[in-house]
Amino acid sequence: MTTLVEGKHPGGFLVWEAFRDYTRETITVAVGTLEPGTVLGKITASGKYAAHDPAAVDGTETAVAVLWGKADASGGDAPAVAVVRGPAIVNRHDLVFAGTPSEGEIAAAHTALLAAGILVR
Repeated sequence: MTTLVEGKHPGGFLVWEAFRDYTRETITVAVGTLEPGTVLGKITASGKYAAHDPAAVDGTETAVAVLWGKADASGGDAPAVAVVRGPAIVNRHDLVFAGTPSEGEIAAAHTALLAAGILVR
């Protein structure tokens, strides 16, 4: 029997948001193939977004948004939609982090998202 695996759905991480036209924006993803729910940082020099990286020093070390749907920027910049401000509540179990961040780094990212009005539950 074939085993089916269901992937992540666009917005599947979202528990609640006040107004979608307020909390979401079209953004530019600079690099990578990212899944829905990926925690994003904003590159200071370009204003583009990439996967949150606590070890970086380019701006992506601070979590600022959550990617709405899949984005493929493997060949260059790609447009995408992200939850960039609250009020919004997201499911912590549906968030995607690049690499293998520590529990402390994940907690810091949750705190940074809260500063943007995105509450992680």
